[in-house]
Amino acid sequence: MNEATDSFPIAPGDWLGMIGGGQLGRMFCHAAQSLGYKVAVLDPDEHSPAGAVAELHIRAGYLDSDGLEQLSARCKAITTEFENVPAESLRTLARRSRVSPSGDAVAVVQDRILEKAFIKNTGVPVAPYAPIRKSSDIESAPDTLFPGILKVARLGYDGKGQARVKNVQEALEAFAQFKGAECVLEAMLPLASELSVVMARGVDGKTELYASAQNEHRDGILAVSTVDASLLDAALAAQAAESAVRIAKALDYVGVMCVEFFVLQDGSLVANEIAPRPHNSGHYTMNACVSSQFEQQARAMAGMPLGSARNLCPVVMLNILGDVWFDAASGAKREPDWAAVLQVPGAKLHLYGKAEARRGRKMGHVNVLGQTLAQAREGAGQVARILGIEFQP
Repeated sequence: MNEATDSFPIAPGDWLGMIGGGQLGRMFCHAAQSLGYKVAVLDPDEHSPAGAVAELHIRAGYLDSDGLEQLSARCKAITTEFENVPAESLRTLARRSRVSPSGDAVAVVQDRILEKAFIKNTGVPVAPYAPIRKSSDIESAPDTLFPGILKVARLGYDGKGQARVKNVQEALEAFAQFKGAECVLEAMLPLASELSVVMARGVDGKTELYASAQNEHRDGILAVSTVDASLLDAALAAQAAESAVRIAKALDYVGVMCVEFFVLQDGSLVANEIAPRPHNSGHYTMNACVSSQFEQQARAMAGMPLGSARNLCPVVMLNILGDVWFDAASGAKREPDWAAVLQVPGAKLHLYGKAEARRGRKMGHVNVLGQTLAQAREGAGQVARILGIEFQP
């Protein structure tokens, strides 16, 4: 092993690297810096949220050889902010630095076809599906996959690249709209709820699991995450946690990851997808847990012991989209009433430093803590009314 990877664990004061400069990278920077690390961020956007707070912002594309060389020369350990970073770039960086998660693990998650097969092979249930590589695959798909959801295999997120289809004809039309990109056709299941498990796994294989979050999505974007032990059946929560650990072990995963699950109306559990990074539904950990998901990310990649993931109190996380900057009646742009938000007991505001608010753009989140779930929900309801966010306490 070369000099860049010999010293492990990596002591505070040294450099950690991040590919990707969005809000997840920004929150990682804050957490790593609080532990005493310096952070270098590789991202082409001069206004990237993470680049604005990192000690070094390397403005280069994710495939830029000079940028990758600069990052690996500076940083003994490197991680990624989002799953669509080219896996080959991670493999290139791994020649000189410790990279977690590995390029091989990310490559599986980047492709829904590979991801579904991988999860299924671990013994964790998934929704019935079929790979769609050409139109004839739709025509030969079993009737049990309709009605269903056609999802592009690569580069889809926040509901983008998905279409609900009732029959073969609608699926063919959607496939044409996706310009023949490889897809998966998934049966639409009778859902009762959605939950996610965020976990951290260290280089030694030890894991820390956060309490499962019950999630609500709107237009494919996470809107609300609620966390309290009373929300989930204990056996179901244990099954979700065990399934997440099984998937992480099979991937030989190091770092923070999230597994999203569907809870069906009959009480059964199926895995939806894997996020090889901290997750929006884990933002509650920043205020309601002993160690946040971003602190765990820094600890894991540096080879340090993981922190406790113990939950401290009930919490409701509200996503803040750019829509709240627009008056509901007139559509005119105005600044939200942050002072009123911060007057709500238990409200913890996190804004991502993005210069322009656009509808549908993730701009921040609010964690609302309470001694009881009822208190957290009441506070979240107050915040939602102030900001004009849809929420049912």
